[in-house]
Amino acid sequence: MVFSFSRSSSNMLANWWWTVDKILLATVAFLLLCGVVLSMSASPAVAKTINVASYHFVYKHALFVCVAVFAILFFSMMGLKWTRRLAILGYVGAIFLLVLTIFFGVEIKGAKRWLDLGMRIQPSEFLKPLFVVLTAWMFEIQRRYKNFPGFWASLGLLGFTCLLLLKQPDYGMTVVVVLVWLAQVYLSGIPLKTICVLSGLAIVLFVVAYLVLPHVQLRIDGLLNGIFAGKPQDQVKRSLDAFENGGFWGVGVGEGVVKWHIPDAHTDFIFPVAGEEFGMFICLMIVIAYGIVVVRSMGIATRENNMFLVLSICGLAISFGLQAFVNMASTMQLGPTKGMALPLISYGGSSLLGASIGVGMLLALTRRNVHAENRDDEG
Repeated sequence: MVFSFSRSSSNMLANWWWTVDKILLATVAFLLLCGVVLSMSASPAVAKTINVASYHFVYKHALFVCVAVFAILFFSMMGLKWTRRLAILGYVGAIFLLVLTIFFGVEIKGAKRWLDLGMRIQPSEFLKPLFVVLTAWMFEIQRRYKNFPGFWASLGLLGFTCLLLLKQPDYGMTVVVVLVWLAQVYLSGIPLKTICVLSGLAIVLFVVAYLVLPHVQLRIDGLLNGIFAGKPQDQVKRSLDAFENGGFWGVGVGEGVVKWHIPDAHTDFIFPVAGEEFGMFICLMIVIAYGIVVVRSMGIATRENNMFLVLSICGLAISFGLQAFVNMASTMQLGPTKGMALPLISYGGSSLLGASIGVGMLLALTRRNVHAENRDDEG
C-alpha cells in the first residue's frame, strides 16, 4: 500500500507520496467526493426529465471521476521539465481542437464549444491550465534572458487564445483567462504603470462588450434587475429558494425540489442542490475547501524564488478559485449567470478532466522535492 512506503524508497510512487502536499491532496479528494455524492442526488431528476435511465449521469460521472483521479496522479508525478513540455504539447493540441470546434463543433444554446469525437468534448476546458503554465514559462525565460520578449510573447498567446474563445463564443472563459494573465503580469514584477494601462484596457473592453454584444448585455441586465428590481432570472430565483429551503442542515438527501425545476441542476447549478439537501453547512465546507486550495497553494508559492514556480502555482490556484467563485456567485445572484462548471464537482467529462489537469500540475509544482528539480533545470 502507498501508506507503507519507506521515506528512503526510490520508487516513483513512494517519492510522490512523501513529497506531495497532503493538505492539498486531501482537499482535492474531498471535492471529488462531494461531486460523486451530489451527482447521485441531482442527476436522477435530470435523467428522468430527458427520459433516460435514472442513474445514467451517475454512472458516467463515476467513470469521469476515475479518469480524473488518473489524470491528477499522472500530472502530479511530473517534474518541472515534463510539466513544461506537457503544457506546450497540450496547449498546441487544445488549440488544434479549438480551431476544429469553430468549424465542425456542435452548436448548443447558440455557442459552438463542443466537438463530437464519438463523445462530446469541450477543448477550452483543457486549454486554460495549459495556457497558465505556458505563459508562466514565457515570463521565466524573460527573467533569465533579458533579450527574450516574454511579456509580448505571453500577450500574443493571450490575444490568440481569447480570439478563439470569443469565436465560439465563450465570454466567461475569456474573462477568466484574461484575469489570470493579469495576475501573472502583476506577480512577474512588471511596472505598476503597465499594470494600470492593461487593467484600464480590460475595463474598456468589458464596457464595449456590454454595449455591442446582446448576449453579454442580457446577462448583466438580468443580474442588475435581480439585485435592484427584485426580479431575478427564473433559474436564479429557484436557486435562491433552494438555499432558503435548505437552511443550515438541509432538508435531507433526495428531498430537495430545485433539481426538478432547473435543467442544469447536475452541472452549472449543482451548488443550490447542495444547499437545499445538505444545507449551509456543506456549502460552507465546499467554499472553505476551494479557499484552502487557493490560499495554501499561494502560501507555498511565496516561499519560492523561481518565477516559473511562483507564476504557475499562483496562476493555477487563481484560475481554479476564480472558476469556483464565478459558478457559486451566479447561483446566489452575486454575479451574472454563466455556463461554467463548479471545478471537480459538476457533472461533465471535459470540465472534470480540465480541472484535474490543472490540479495535477498544481500538486506537481507544490511538491517538496521540486527545489532539487529546479536546480537541475537551471544547471
